[in-house]
Amino acid sequence: MADIDKGLPNIKRPEDEIVEENFEEVDVAEELGKGPVEVTEDEMGATIDFDPNQVDIPEGGDHFANLNDLLPEDITDRIGNQLQNDYREYKFSRGDWERAYIVGLDLLGFKYDNRTQPFQGASGATHPVLAEAVTQFQALAYKELLPADGPVRTMVMGASNPMKEQQSQRVKNFMNYQLMDQMKEYEPEFDQMLFYLPLSGSTFKKVYYDDLLGRAVSKFVPADDLVVPYTATSLDDAEAVIHVLKISENDLRKQQVAGFYSDIELSKPQGTITNELKEKEREVEGITKSQRVEPMYTVLECHVNLDLEGFEDVGPDGEPTGIKLPYIVTIEEGSRKVLSIRRNFAPNDPKKIKIQYFVHFKFLPGLGFYGLGLIHMIGGLSRTATAALRQLLDAGTLSNLPAGFKQRGVRVKDDAANIQPGEFKDVDTPGGNLKDAFVFLPYKEPSQTLLQLMGIVVQAGQRFASIADMQVGDGNQQAAVGTTVALLERGSRVMSAIHKRLYVSLKQEFKLLAKLFATYLPPEYPYDVVGAARNVKVTDFDDKVDILPVADPNIFSMSQRIGMAQTQLQLAQSNPQMHNMYMAYRNMYTAIGVKDIDRILPPPPPNQPKDPAIEHIDALAMKPFQAFPGQDHRAHVTAHLFFMATNFVRNNPSVTAALEKNVLEHISLMAQEQVQLEFAQEMQMLPQLQQAATQNPQAQQQFQQISQKIEARKAVLIADMTEEFMKEEKTITSQFDHDPLLKLKQREVDLKAMEEERKIKEDDARINLDKSKFLQGHQIAEEKLQQNEELAHLRADTAIEKSLISADVKLTSDKMKAKDVRTLKGPKS
Repeated sequence: MADIDKGLPNIKRPEDEIVEENFEEVDVAEELGKGPVEVTEDEMGATIDFDPNQVDIPEGGDHFANLNDLLPEDITDRIGNQLQNDYREYKFSRGDWERAYIVGLDLLGFKYDNRTQPFQGASGATHPVLAEAVTQFQALAYKELLPADGPVRTMVMGASNPMKEQQSQRVKNFMNYQLMDQMKEYEPEFDQMLFYLPLSGSTFKKVYYDDLLGRAVSKFVPADDLVVPYTATSLDDAEAVIHVLKISENDLRKQQVAGFYSDIELSKPQGTITNELKEKEREVEGITKSQRVEPMYTVLECHVNLDLEGFEDVGPDGEPTGIKLPYIVTIEEGSRKVLSIRRNFAPNDPKKIKIQYFVHFKFLPGLGFYGLGLIHMIGGLSRTATAALRQLLDAGTLSNLPAGFKQRGVRVKDDAANIQPGEFKDVDTPGGNLKDAFVFLPYKEPSQTLLQLMGIVVQAGQRFASIADMQVGDGNQQAAVGTTVALLERGSRVMSAIHKRLYVSLKQEFKLLAKLFATYLPPEYPYDVVGAARNVKVTDFDDKVDILPVADPNIFSMSQRIGMAQTQLQLAQSNPQMHNMYMAYRNMYTAIGVKDIDRILPPPPPNQPKDPAIEHIDALAMKPFQAFPGQDHRAHVTAHLFFMATNFVRNNPSVTAALEKNVLEHISLMAQEQVQLEFAQEMQMLPQLQQAATQNPQAQQQFQQISQKIEARKAVLIADMTEEFMKEEKTITSQFDHDPLLKLKQREVDLKAMEEERKIKEDDARINLDKSKFLQGHQIAEEKLQQNEELAHLRADTAIEKSLISADVKLTSDKMKAKDVRTLKGPKS
């Protein structure tokens, strides 16, 4: 059985109401005469005349109902024939794209060719440059775009507050829960899509609500199953989008019985219509169709614009406008019968904009609708590398198993047949030595020039596909920051751009899923996860939260992430005073994927209020400490003054500076607390005035006046407290002012301390200068190495060109010599 893939659910939406009606017996002819069907009776029977313009859907009906049940067969048959012809025309217009894709699938090398030309057993190996590029892209993209914790993250739009943060967290948790736990098909189909994408250049996701599963679904759609007109450049401006579905006879009947499709009689499926692309994909997989395969229906789900009779767009004057409206028409390809016609716009949308179900993933932007894949971009290089590889292997085979002629008369048997490796042909010739009876064909060893050419071709393909080995991890760990960043940027240009395109498409897919959740979820939806019970509200899916992929669009691999973290750490180590070293090391551990980082790198303890003695200890240990509101500021200031009067502290300017800094913090907090007491009423008015200031100039002026008044009072208080602090400090330290010897000794100690501090600063400056010189020297050395590497490649390319030219010159010279010899010998008698 094939998986059922539907474009629209056969469900009752929350905004639709069910209208119960009481039925009673009526005259059928009389009732039909009142509606779009007119019945005329005569002696020969009854004549039924259908007028589509009079078709009217009850107000309480389903907006997304199947209109095919309301339209006459001649209208639906005309629609089915037209859409079938359009589908064939669209498919024919992309024939060259399909043929290029079919031929390119052979370059994967999944199937070994048993060749008989130019000799039996010739090499059929395929160079894996294309397969390597595809698998490496799939591995990198799958790991980055679909992490184990889920691919969704959220951001709060506008000003953040606790309620928005909680809403954002609920949306993130629920979407990751749905994608990673409930939507069982999402991971395997996403993985499969990432394999198709670099080959074909385009893949699609179809996001819709499945009524049978009772949840949202995001299905992978290969590019060969989605057909658009020749003029289309994107899904949004395409006049038609046709999704080709395969469905068994039994599954189709289930949909008819369920009411999703019209219950019309269809002919038996006559077998699958020949599709070269599908057959080639099955051939690459090694799958062969058997004779007992159940035939499948081919269903075309057409997202088109129609001016449907009886359901026209009507203007304000009540007359049809002639504007085509979005519909989803499903037809069976073999019989061209219409199975369903449904509106494809929201019931309350006055503009009647079509609902988008598809998301386009592109590898590289092409010249039209479809993207370009590695088959298109490096297919030629892959063919060249394969040809060179086969020639090298064939040369080795012929060299190891020589063939030739053996003597027997003059006539050669079967002289038109090819000579196989290890085979000797009979040659009829009279007498001679035994060694003269064998003539070996002049097979050469595998050409070194051809091997070098193949290496150049392979390197070109690898550089384009960004699968060459990264040099960052293997290089010097003390390399300059600029060199590391340059290596990262040079090796990831193409892949980084592809990763950003996938990021944009994923964001679009998540937004479509969020719309489905907002439509079909109950007002509050509880669900269980490991170790917790959570819930989400349908109102959470609004414009206050932006839904994004968790992947970073600028980083597509772990090696790039580690390189960036390593660069950041080098910058931080060059000047630790200006950087948060804890975060620099933590980012490095996060980049390399370390779990339980806090056990390896304990986080710094948060700043908390401390008593004066602990603050003195921190000052001696050169640890940071600060003042907090609510402390006894005067007690802290007095304790610091007494501690600063000790000889040890007086001889350590750095300790004194830390204590004086803390004293000033206490003074500022004392002034702030005093101002809050004096201007309590004004403080309560400030938030309201600040909010109204954006629209009311008077409120803004009043806000500035009150703020200036408060700041002026605070400045006065700080000045008074600072003066009081200076007096108290002078009182405590006055004992040094009466003894000249003590003052002289203290001066000597101060000068010595200043000299020590100067030396320390000079040493730090010298160390930083040496570091800068060291890093600059490494950068210069790396640049020289890079230049030498480029020169080496240039010399190698020049040598190869010289070898090729020499070989051509020699070959031309040999041909000319042979021609001269034949000319001198004259014609054979």
